[in-house]
Amino acid sequence: MNRRLITSALPYVNNIPHLGNLIQMLSGDVFARFCRNRGYDTLYICGTDEYGTATETKAIEENKTPRELCDYYYQEHTKIYDWFHINFDKFGRTSNEQCTEITQDLFNDLDKAGFIKEHVNKQLFCPKCNMFLADRYVDGTCPKCGSTKARGDQCDDCGSLLDPVELKDPKCHTCGSTPEVRETKHLYIDLPSLSAKLGDWVEKTSIEGKWADNAINITKAWIRDGLNERAITRDLKWGIPVPKAGYEDKVFYVWFNAPIGYLSITKQLADELKADGKNSFDWKSWWVPSESEEAKGKDKVDLFQFIGKDNIPFHTVIFPCTLLGSPHAWTKLHHMSSTEYMNYEDGKFSKSRGVGVFGTDAIETGIPADAWRFYIFYNRPEKQDFQFTWKDFMEKMNSELIGNLGNLVNRTLLFVTRYFDGIIPDAPVDEELWTEVLALEAKITENLEWANLKDAFRQCFEISDICNKRFQAAEPWKSRTENPEECAKLIHNLCYVIKDLMIMMNPYMPQYTQVVMSYFGKSIQESKLGTETKAGLTWDDVGKTEGLDKIGPTEVYFKPIDQKTMLAFREKFGGNQNERKEGKKDAKKEKKAPKAEPVILPVEKQADFFNANIELTVAKITDVKPNPDGDKLYIETLDDGSGKPRTIQSGLRKYLTEADLLGKHVVIASNLAPRTMRGIESRGMLLAGDYKDADGKDCVEVLDASWAKPGTKVVLEGSDVNASKKAEITGDEFFSVAIEAKDGVVQIAGKKLLADGKVITTSKALNSEIG
Repeated sequence: MNRRLITSALPYVNNIPHLGNLIQMLSGDVFARFCRNRGYDTLYICGTDEYGTATETKAIEENKTPRELCDYYYQEHTKIYDWFHINFDKFGRTSNEQCTEITQDLFNDLDKAGFIKEHVNKQLFCPKCNMFLADRYVDGTCPKCGSTKARGDQCDDCGSLLDPVELKDPKCHTCGSTPEVRETKHLYIDLPSLSAKLGDWVEKTSIEGKWADNAINITKAWIRDGLNERAITRDLKWGIPVPKAGYEDKVFYVWFNAPIGYLSITKQLADELKADGKNSFDWKSWWVPSESEEAKGKDKVDLFQFIGKDNIPFHTVIFPCTLLGSPHAWTKLHHMSSTEYMNYEDGKFSKSRGVGVFGTDAIETGIPADAWRFYIFYNRPEKQDFQFTWKDFMEKMNSELIGNLGNLVNRTLLFVTRYFDGIIPDAPVDEELWTEVLALEAKITENLEWANLKDAFRQCFEISDICNKRFQAAEPWKSRTENPEECAKLIHNLCYVIKDLMIMMNPYMPQYTQVVMSYFGKSIQESKLGTETKAGLTWDDVGKTEGLDKIGPTEVYFKPIDQKTMLAFREKFGGNQNERKEGKKDAKKEKKAPKAEPVILPVEKQADFFNANIELTVAKITDVKPNPDGDKLYIETLDDGSGKPRTIQSGLRKYLTEADLLGKHVVIASNLAPRTMRGIESRGMLLAGDYKDADGKDCVEVLDASWAKPGTKVVLEGSDVNASKKAEITGDEFFSVAIEAKDGVVQIAGKKLLADGKVITTSKALNSEIG
């Protein structure tokens, strides 16, 4: 079993991390916990990225020195990661002597090998501040997408890496004045000369290490398009000094030295353990095994790195080139686990703008850390972006964490306590049940071996779902008297499945799983380099059906979130961090504050209200195109039988293609008040239901009325098709009536909806709310 060296992207120290940032640290933690429990020699390294323009800029804003700022935010980061129970072997810092030493050594290696070039280039200079402006000291308009929020190094809106002189209408971030272009000299790493080595390494390693698709595609695109020399120095004061004559007033560019932080923080840990008289180690045994006596006879090291997609080129191109250009045999990337973005409500998480749920916000909610960990991994954006919404957080927590897993644990253990006096009944193995469970456990283990964290986690919930259905079908509350042997067999086996689930889910929810195992009088093994291992159950105990005997007192760990609480959180954490601190909201935010959900009318009143107020009409979709300003929205043109085209918008881009909709005869709410979305008026709403496919993916089915002509009115059975309706209704009025599919029949208050005398049905969203 090769040793496993794990790193997660170093967070910038200059702000509080939000949930999108936390994904990488939490992902590394889950994988590290799995590896330790599985028996791998494991080392998990991370730390704050403290040098560079971002820190200097923030220090100026907060009237602190860069060192004061870093000291403060390092403590804030540490508090948040501790609260989330992220079990780093070392969470260090890049502003230390170890990082300076190793960065300068690597630079000298590259310089001696001829991979460092000097160039005089043009750079923006602010006469008012009397200094050259590094990337993040410049704000302006992106030359590629036109965003007015671009910085000198990158445009967050389109993801393009930029040079400050490319920006349109540039401004000094510090004073707001317009900078001028001047010449300055900088050092560059000669990536073109390392391109062949890099290409060979990527071709081999990306296959052997099973890189994520986005990591392979982005890296190969960089190599295919031709690598350019890349600057590694900056005109700053806060950074690692450049050990070369003529560059005494410059420091290394943060993206040259930041990945070297993985090496230096490992050395930092080794030095600290040695200074404390604890069991230290040679840091080179992990990073340069061929040069370490300690590494002789040990298994080779596999490096697993967890990053967001915006950091991929730095970890698969620039940092590997730094190592490939050195004469030393450095440990290089084996497996890249790179995620897409987690977005927030109807926008993006943004640390710089203070938008989203931040670590301090999560703590403030009073919701347990493991509930947040659950939600992040249940929805980890591994292949596509994911949208965090408070509504979805509430629904997933209530239905899956509590309604599925929590329900299985609580009902089973309470049954043992109530009907078996806390003694787990002795009974034979349920071969049928364990055939299903063991097959899924093998898949979970294989997925975790390659850091497929979301798939493995969801497969745990599949096991829980199987067991809940088994419990329900067996009706142990009856069989305990009618067939006590079968009841004992069910409960006995479910207790052992729960034990397996707690071991396998411990990396994801370490607090909850330890609490549940404490009810069995057991614990799950935990270990960390330099500390004493806490004995307990390990992965070797998964699948075993012996060793459990009794259940102690239990209690409910997770409490459901109700809609009122959810809406309160959504409002409280709306806006940005500064507004929250000041207790202020601008007029625009006040207008957008979430409203209370519309009140559903009593069932006996719904049909009459529908007949008098809500008009549904069949319409044919004649054109579909994406809304350029809304990544969820389609703009649809419809023939509604009136002779004039009707425009509506629907949030279906995530679920259906344009071809899926074009030409369809659909049902629309035709007298809904017009609403402007992303600059375009929408006159009505298209009706659809939701469902999950065989893989558990969220899907949508649009109501179909293909037999009816455009303009046909949709009515309740037994109602007058020619009845007059209100000219215009509000959204609240529309949603006060519950339209739903039951066993595929669309109805209101038990009455079927008809178009041209034929019942409207669904083929996939068989039991769904229609909206």
